[in-house]
Amino acid sequence: MSLPHPLATHTLVTDRLRAAGCVFAEDEARLLLAAAPDPGQLDRMLELRCAGHPLEQVVGFAEFAGLRVALAPGVFVPRRRSEFLVERAAALGRPGAVLLDLCCGSGAIGAALAARLGPGVELHAADVDPAAVACARRNLAPYGGLVHLGDLDEPLPPALRGRVDLLLANAPYVPTGEIPLLPPEARDHEPAVALDGGADGLAVQRRVAAAAPRWLAPGGRLLIETSARQAPATAALLTGHGLAARIEQDGERDATVVVGARN
Repeated sequence: MSLPHPLATHTLVTDRLRAAGCVFAEDEARLLLAAAPDPGQLDRMLELRCAGHPLEQVVGFAEFAGLRVALAPGVFVPRRRSEFLVERAAALGRPGAVLLDLCCGSGAIGAALAARLGPGVELHAADVDPAAVACARRNLAPYGGLVHLGDLDEPLPPALRGRVDLLLANAPYVPTGEIPLLPPEARDHEPAVALDGGADGLAVQRRVAAAAPRWLAPGGRLLIETSARQAPATAALLTGHGLAARIEQDGERDATVVVGARN
């Protein structure tokens, strides 16, 4: 039954969300009411959310590292733990740095880093998913970012080789056999290409580690998000391609980043 939007109280929307099993029903109700332009759209958004679609995809944005990042249905939702990746990169960055975000998804990580480093950065990003690239182009436009559609570094302009100061990669690192263990929001509504890291979770990271030396400037850094369990293996991948690797962790957010430096 359609909800009369001006009279659709927070309580009514909350009750529908709570009945569908939404743990943070009250907070979600506020977001849905603010995002819905009319009663019909509110009903459609409620139906999607109650059916298990990620809230961020339903309302069309995610809050990430102080930014409101545009999202679309089927696009990977940036995780709060990835803010640690942005923070570590920002600590290593400088104004005017050349930035590259591989496996960029919505472009949240690249946008957040560019926002922190300020005007003058040169920002590139790449992803294989056309829907994600469309979102990333919207999100990186305020920073003059260029988003390339294709597999990892294949679509990057040759002129970028050897110039990248900070290469960030939140490459998929969930082992294929563990995909069914993910929350339904992820496994049912996010693209497999953004989740599946191969048999051991390191398949895409291997390719990133192999590609990084081609693009990094002298003294440039590669930062890869990974899990605490996989971090030693990720660090070994970077070391195997000539990068000096170290592991950094944030226990509060369950976040792990491996940093590899080119000499």
